[in-house]
Amino acid sequence: MSEVAMFEGYPILPFASTYTVPVERLWTPWRRAFIEGAAGSSDGGCFLDASTWSGDDRANLVLFRAELVFVILNRYPYNSGHLMVAPYEHTGDLARLAPDTASELMITVQKAVAALEAEYRPDAFNVGMNLGRSAGAGVPDHLHLHVVPRWSGDTNFMPVIGQSKVLPETLDQTYDRLEPRFRS
Repeated sequence: MSEVAMFEGYPILPFASTYTVPVERLWTPWRRAFIEGAAGSSDGGCFLDASTWSGDDRANLVLFRAELVFVILNRYPYNSGHLMVAPYEHTGDLARLAPDTASELMITVQKAVAALEAEYRPDAFNVGMNLGRSAGAGVPDHLHLHVVPRWSGDTNFMPVIGQSKVLPETLDQTYDRLEPRFRS
């Protein structure tokens, strides 16, 4: 057996060790606009702001508009039905969010969960937000809550071993299923 190099008591493993798991590359060039936008554009644009400017809610995947917040489909969903609820106000500061906006944000999350329960019948939900880039926020200056429906077995071998996520419907199909639920 060959001797393993050590650094401060820890083994230095070669790049192609038996511990390296090969990862299949899934090329997604359509994500470039999102990645570049998350880094901040020169005009200070934010996709959550832009979604509220246009009158075409379907093209922007906006499912519901309340007075202070709105519901939008995530363009890069973890699961079908992955929604985001965001205030119209462009802020990343939850602690200073106006109480009426914070209240409507949570009431709208409840409405989103009810719509997803009625249409998809998931086993559970992940609901949460990442505040700040270090916490994983892709858009750190515009807070938003994620609502992700979950099913037993939805983390199967594809994302775990195959490093790929399989979604059973398109965003347009998801929009068509959920939009009527927000009207009722």
